Amino acid sequence: MNFNRIKIKALIITVVIVSGNIVAQSYQKTDSGLKFSNDNMNVEVKLYGENTIRIIKYPAGKSFVKNSLSVIKKEQKTKFSVSENNHIISLKTNDLNIFIDAKNGKITYNSSSGKELLKEIGSDFKPFNDAGNPTYSVTQSFQLEKDEPIYGLGILQNGKMSQRNTDVKMIQNNTWDFVPFFQTVKGYGVFWDNYSPTQFTDKPDKTSFSSEVGEGVDYYFIYGKNADGVVAGIRNLTGKVPMIPLWTYGFWQSKERYKSQEELVDVVKKYRDLKVPLDGIIQDWQYWGNNYQWNAMDFISPDFPDAKKMIQDIHDMNAHLSVSIWSSFGPMTNPYREMDKKGMLFNFKTWPESGREVWPPDMNYPSGVRVYDAYNPEARNIYWKYLNKGVFSLGADTWWMDSTEPDHLSQKPEDLDTKTYLGSFRKVRNAYPLMTVGGVYDHQRETTSDKRVFILTRSAFAGQQRYAANTWSGDVNSSWEMLRNQVPAGLNFSLTGNPNFNSDIGGFFAGIYKRNGGAKDPMFQELYVRWLQYGTFTPMMRSHGTDVPREIYQFGKKGDVVYDVIEKFINLRYSMLPYIYSISWDVSKNNSSFLRALSMDFSSDQKTWDINNEYLFGKSFLVAPVLNAQYTPEKIVKTDENEGWSKTDATKKENSLSNIDFTQNKTVKVYLPAGSDWFDFWTNEKYKGGQEIEKSVNLQSIPLYVKAGSIIPFGPDVQYATEKKWDNLTVKIYPGTDADFILYEDEFDNYNYEKGDYTEIPFHWNEKSKTLTIDSRKGNFKGMIDKRNFIVVLPDGQQKSVSYSGKKVTVDFKL
Repeated sequence: MNFNRIKIKALIITVVIVSGNIVAQSYQKTDSGLKFSNDNMNVEVKLYGENTIRIIKYPAGKSFVKNSLSVIKKEQKTKFSVSENNHIISLKTNDLNIFIDAKNGKITYNSSSGKELLKEIGSDFKPFNDAGNPTYSVTQSFQLEKDEPIYGLGILQNGKMSQRNTDVKMIQNNTWDFVPFFQTVKGYGVFWDNYSPTQFTDKPDKTSFSSEVGEGVDYYFIYGKNADGVVAGIRNLTGKVPMIPLWTYGFWQSKERYKSQEELVDVVKKYRDLKVPLDGIIQDWQYWGNNYQWNAMDFISPDFPDAKKMIQDIHDMNAHLSVSIWSSFGPMTNPYREMDKKGMLFNFKTWPESGREVWPPDMNYPSGVRVYDAYNPEARNIYWKYLNKGVFSLGADTWWMDSTEPDHLSQKPEDLDTKTYLGSFRKVRNAYPLMTVGGVYDHQRETTSDKRVFILTRSAFAGQQRYAANTWSGDVNSSWEMLRNQVPAGLNFSLTGNPNFNSDIGGFFAGIYKRNGGAKDPMFQELYVRWLQYGTFTPMMRSHGTDVPREIYQFGKKGDVVYDVIEKFINLRYSMLPYIYSISWDVSKNNSSFLRALSMDFSSDQKTWDINNEYLFGKSFLVAPVLNAQYTPEKIVKTDENEGWSKTDATKKENSLSNIDFTQNKTVKVYLPAGSDWFDFWTNEKYKGGQEIEKSVNLQSIPLYVKAGSIIPFGPDVQYATEKKWDNLTVKIYPGTDADFILYEDEFDNYNYEKGDYTEIPFHWNEKSKTLTIDSRKGNFKGMIDKRNFIVVLPDGQQKSVSYSGKKVTVDFKL
């Protein structure tokens, strides 16, 4: 053997490898991506799967360490390849090709087929003193296509569907909830993982996030290929959606506020006496007494002498109670005293400011109310300890977590210097709702698995969907303009991965209508009914507000037009519960969405891209709520929180209206997206998609269509969600193309479904053979229905009754 020849060969190989490294030395490959440095910055590329990439950039010579509050997934070892040519580093996965300029750190994202998706146009770091801590303000800018619509950013009250040409400062407040995430019709999304006040700016030549505080740029690029894929991507990063109880999808009645135990229980009793369905009642603030006892999370008020009996009385009528809790405490409460000793309370101004319940606040008697440090795990423990002892142990069912943004009245820049457990308040400001809501969810889950968590909350952030949270749009005013705003606000919020949204039906501040007869005022009646009809097709149907009580009996009696239409839509909501609950499972299991912008399902129809007044509820119902006054004058009402609370408003009483005929027909225009046929839900008339039509309505109806190729189960008439078993369901088939639906059932209010205790019944409509196949039941759970009956109905009136005992059944509708 010639060892000299082997040595020479090895030397040649070594030289080649070393010289190869010299060429490629601008980056270092890692298990989950790569990293490199240039003169100005360090860049790290981390893969979280084949379609999700995290980008971190920070100044040269510095380090970057961060535990995300939103992202719970870790980077993954993913198959990818890297190459470099002329200082351009190429990283490829099965789904993405990204090109990184090693000289300036700019990144371009392409699909695997070569289509450009998005490109960076610059990153910026400016030194910033954050409450004595030297750090940076950080900016990342992108270039989007000129006509590319973008969606997301949270709950925005700007009335827009596409958020192009939006310039907004993202800092949580009462009616605007910010999630620094957007997605586009090109099938990608960008999550800016920063919690400080952030300016989002979109101009034709630049789209950017600019945050006050950050050690570096930190964002995720998600390529989902379509809107559902992007939603799945952000949920895979930040958390899946747990199931909430079936009853929470029923009708909720609330107001600011029921002032006694007797009044609260009596509302439920009246609904039962009237035989109008109801599942949830909410006790708003002050059950704890005065403002010095603010949020004691204890029924201290003498007007609630026996809270345990009160809750039992509600349960005995087959209803459920949600209780208002806040992010702040008065000085005469046990949580305040315990947290104050440990430095867990903030000092900025919050609501209420006065110890006296008067408006404007009497600052001779300051309330002393302070927000607690929800970033501190020990503070979250203390919070739950008192909530559990004072309310949950009595049998309360769910939480209305108010002021979770939290209320921050003074908005002084120095307030943001406030020290929290995780650094300055400025650094973590926008994630406050995530932390306080998450604290309650986690503790209740640790306490019991018998009762599912459900949290109604006024603010939200990325990842909050994992905490069984339904976010409402805050204290909006009672106006048509505000009703119009709710539709795109809820759709954009859903496109951030948060599927659960609702608004105060009728609007919160209704003082202008109180002076004109309240619920008897035709102007308020028309607005309320149209808002309720919209609310029927949102994940939570909840009537609430101040100034004008909204219980159904406030609007008259059976036989009165307004009363009857309210009852009609509440009953419609209950009939849809099998459909809604099955969607809920699709949301939890498959990352679907309740509220679907038309562009989610019809992105190839460019006319849908910026429609802000229609949407899909689930994948079958096209909802076009009536969002303009048709019978009464449309007053433009603009109210901020201060004006809204003023009970001494001297605005003149309007002339009362008479002879309003709400049964008179009006016409509205509806766009039916291309790519499908559509059935009028009320008449079964069929329409081609891709056209605008005129629909005749009166107060008792809205334009409502069902997509051809849909299967929808309808449940029995009930007074509450679980009154009757789903052993006799009407299943409506809307033909025109093949269709699938999975009917989901479980025990409705515990976590046994996580152990596999649930059933799925697949339905399939074959358009060619005109047959419905009800497949074999999958799974089982205690108390499931073994034998049941389905009445299958077609739009032409054909119907067949089917007995089903869990085995595959085929129903033939051939003529």
